[in-house]
Amino acid sequence: MPIRTTEIDKEIITTGDPRNVTGELIEAAEAAETGESYIVVAGQQHSPELKTTSHQRHYVRYFLLPIIFLTVTLLGGLRISGVDGSLIFLKPALLCLIFASILLALFFRGGMINLSGWIDESLSTIKNVANGTILLTLFAASTQLFNSLIPEQGMPFWVVAFCFFWTLWNNLFADLDPVKLLRSLGGLFGLAFVAKYLVLANLTAPVGQSWLRAIIENPAQQTFTWLLDLPQFAAATGYIQFFAVMLYLLGLYLLPATTRDQK
Repeated sequence: MPIRTTEIDKEIITTGDPRNVTGELIEAAEAAETGESYIVVAGQQHSPELKTTSHQRHYVRYFLLPIIFLTVTLLGGLRISGVDGSLIFLKPALLCLIFASILLALFFRGGMINLSGWIDESLSTIKNVANGTILLTLFAASTQLFNSLIPEQGMPFWVVAFCFFWTLWNNLFADLDPVKLLRSLGGLFGLAFVAKYLVLANLTAPVGQSWLRAIIENPAQQTFTWLLDLPQFAAATGYIQFFAVMLYLLGLYLLPATTRDQK
């Protein structure tokens, strides 16, 4: 039976490098006997399974990841008022932008993101623009995540912000691989969520309760509310921010270190 070897013969003649030609001819012959699709071009093989896997990677990278990070960006600044249940969108503080910049630098240093595998002159212009857009959504989501986890004002804002800065700064000089870095961030964000939405939220006086009644029934809680200057949000805010944190960690898990297709 004749075997399609024209392209392979051209590769051998032009390059003089018959790499794995014998094995590829055998595999092509076996595929022809079984009726399977098998194409050999210039010494490279491309199967339908590899093509499907490549499509899945592009779907996750250029469709799913931007949606995840943009959703986190939207939810990170969302609060629900404890008075009338209205939606409140809070802009991030300047510290959130600084922390997001440090976090991206930590991703580059820890090997979670290989910058040359995302933005490089060897990549096409369209791919560079698409990859830069994804990194921009990652930066926006990181900024809003810090906006979500850091208290809005008062002394708790500065205490939690200092803890974030201290942890991020120390991680910049630590020897972390991508797995350890993701675990460290998961623990950091989880602890900050518990501190804000479970501990500090329970220190505030109930919404709608008069000041005099709050002092009589629970003077300690009213005192913490006044001293810490904590805003009063509805309990649904905590559920929304929990979803935002988990969605952000999922995006980091799905984020590839490089966008160069492995052959």
